[in-house]
Amino acid sequence: MEARKEAPLAVPLKAPAATPPDFDAAFRDRLDALFAWRRDVRCFRTTALDAAEYDALLAAACRAPSVGFSQPWRLVRVRDGDRRTAIRALFEAANAEALALQPAERAGLYARLKLAGLDDAPEHLAVFVEPDPASGHGLGRATMPETVAYSAVLAIHTLWLAAAARGIGVGWVSILAPQAVAAALEVPAQWRLVGYLCIGYPAEASPVPELERAGWEQRRPLTELLVER
Repeated sequence: MEARKEAPLAVPLKAPAATPPDFDAAFRDRLDALFAWRRDVRCFRTTALDAAEYDALLAAACRAPSVGFSQPWRLVRVRDGDRRTAIRALFEAANAEALALQPAERAGLYARLKLAGLDDAPEHLAVFVEPDPASGHGLGRATMPETVAYSAVLAIHTLWLAAAARGIGVGWVSILAPQAVAAALEVPAQWRLVGYLCIGYPAEASPVPELERAGWEQRRPLTELLVER
């Protein structure tokens, strides 16, 4: 099926200040608080997002760093009800397969986890990557071509922080078959899915990850993650 051509997103980008701002200690404290309160949200209120706020999130995503300034992310706002239903069905199928793969001692806990906010989140955003974009002229990716996809991940994280600063939640749905999502959304064949995001106002807020609260995993200390040579 031929991919439907979508109108380009109108993403306003404000020009940066001529001189760098003073990021003082008070700002750094609030930034640390932002990192602590940014959560992967699965429970959303159905309240619609303000259009200007949503545009601001997309603009923030497009300010993310990218290898060779290639800007390889491709954003698909999923608004059509039938397409959302198709994505929901893909999640259910993939989630059933994931549950079947769980060891017996963790299957019950897995089944109780809420792993997506697809039903309530007012906004769905699929983030794809153009794996060989003309922009950037190949700079920086000859030896590490995966940095193109990493750039799209940085766009997601930048959007995520911008959302958290506005009291908006983001949930990353990864329990999906990427090619099936691409087919359901009729995007160009070469695009690769990086993340399917649910975006909206969270039903509750917590500085503790939901999976930690549910007993699925605990945060590991830096000493277990840092190697010095």
